Amino acid sequence: MRLTTIMKGGLIACILLSLSVNLLAQGGGSLGAPAGKTQRVRFGRGRTTAILKGAVVRGTQDRYILGARAGQTMIVNVTSREKNAVFTILGPDATALEGTDEGLDATDWTGELPLSGDYSIWVSPTRGNATYTLEVTIR
Repeated sequence: MRLTTIMKGGLIACILLSLSVNLLAQGGGSLGAPAGKTQRVRFGRGRTTAILKGAVVRGTQDRYILGARAGQTMIVNVTSREKNAVFTILGPDATALEGTDEGLDATDWTGELPLSGDYSIWVSPTRGNATYTLEVTIR
């Protein structure tokens, strides 16, 4: 009886391990956003524009967070020597702002902000690694 219980426990452990390996191999089981830096955007005294420089590795995203109010205008531009840096802007409700949805490969965006709160700008490469300059203006 005791041997049977041990064998059942071992079989269950093997099945769970197999399922876990299959899930991870299929790309599931992610524990969160791809690695990269997260930085709060700080505007200089009396300034409405911040210029940020960075480098993002394939498979990662750098995140920039800034507070803004509904009705303000945000202007975002990213440039890179290889022309392979793009961004997505998420509002305080974690919804992508129109025109910056993932897959649209936004490099320039201007719009009126719909909500007050923290906005996130996620910079990622379209291919390989990207060294970039991100310019953010709030008016």
